[in-house]
Amino acid sequence: MSAYDKVCIDTFLKNQLQLFPEPVAESPEEAEEFLDEVCALVFKDKKGLIKMLKDEMDVSGMSEEEILSQTEVFPLPDGRYLFVEG
Repeated sequence: MSAYDKVCIDTFLKNQLQLFPEPVAESPEEAEEFLDEVCALVFKDKKGLIKMLKDEMDVSGMSEEEILSQTEVFPLPDGRYLFVEG
């Protein structure tokens, strides 16, 4: 069973060019495989995402809005967040 549901896969597939100069996936299957390969993370809300970013990356001095607008962050329509390292 995949860690990525249809919402994650479809959102990444539709918005992948925000992170990459050219598509890395052409189909939902390729998108799911790519997300799995790069160990993309899904967060149930922005609080968890921001905590991870503060622990793992230098985001000091950045506002919440700036953190959430990073190219690696894909807001999902259901309020969750997908984080994909480029």
